[in-house]
Amino acid sequence: MKSRQIQEPTHNKILLTSLSAIVAETTTFPIDITKTRLQLHASSAINTTTTNAFKVALNIATNEGFLGLYQGLSSAIIRHLFYTPIRIVGYEYLRNAVLVAQHSDASSASLSLSSKALVGGVSGVIAQVVASPADLVKVRMQADGRLICQGLQPRYSGPIDAFSKIVSTEGFGGLWKGVFPNMQRAFLVNMGELACYDHAKRFVIKNQIADDNIYAHTLASIMSGFSATTLSCPADVVKTRMMNQATSKDGKLTYKNSFDCLKKTVQIEGVKALWKGFFPTWARLGPWQFVFWVSYEKFRTIAGLSSF
Repeated sequence: MKSRQIQEPTHNKILLTSLSAIVAETTTFPIDITKTRLQLHASSAINTTTTNAFKVALNIATNEGFLGLYQGLSSAIIRHLFYTPIRIVGYEYLRNAVLVAQHSDASSASLSLSSKALVGGVSGVIAQVVASPADLVKVRMQADGRLICQGLQPRYSGPIDAFSKIVSTEGFGGLWKGVFPNMQRAFLVNMGELACYDHAKRFVIKNQIADDNIYAHTLASIMSGFSATTLSCPADVVKTRMMNQATSKDGKLTYKNSFDCLKKTVQIEGVKALWKGFFPTWARLGPWQFVFWVSYEKFRTIAGLSSF
């Protein structure tokens, strides 16, 4: 195991995960902005208009133009330059470390699904804490599109302007607004995504359903995308609403904390609101994971690295 890690430099894995994440993020970003706008759409006694993912996407394209579907892409890419390498490479190294600790012959052993889930959750939390400021900026810039279509000026002209204004008005700590629901979501989504992909791929290969190729990677990514979405969607709704709220002139916030946001969302909109944006989230996670994992596994093969 040690010799294998020496033959596979960390910087190569970081480069490949970053490149794969940029390809996947650019490909699926219109679905992500649709999901974010849908989650920010809150029903009330005054606003009873129903909406869905298709209507939201069509509205963005009609009122903001095609490029409106990519509002906030730059900050999303910046986020993934930190988030994805830390969680993917971190998961692999934590998995290998636990294997070495648990088994004398780690080369032929495999972790249980529960152990992989824990390792995936921990690596996701670490990555999200680091990437949270970029995630905050991405959410704010995605939400700004609603101001543009109303004929109003957006809050931020770009990622740098967003970082600067958030620090000046909300303090340096404002960059980590919503970090706790963010961490909760990161734990759940990576517990479902990384552990399920890892376990599903090995299950497919072990049972000779497919070799270690694009077919195995596709099946594994579909299964991991569904499990990750089911587990993380409630935390994702809370995270999005917490991060989008800004301090009002009188210093009051709509939500005091993530629990308060969860409680108010359920009270006003019902339990189903916690899975608002489920299908666009799943529709994004599926293609995102397909593009990412197929690209990443292919890049690893080209670079002479072993399979994930």
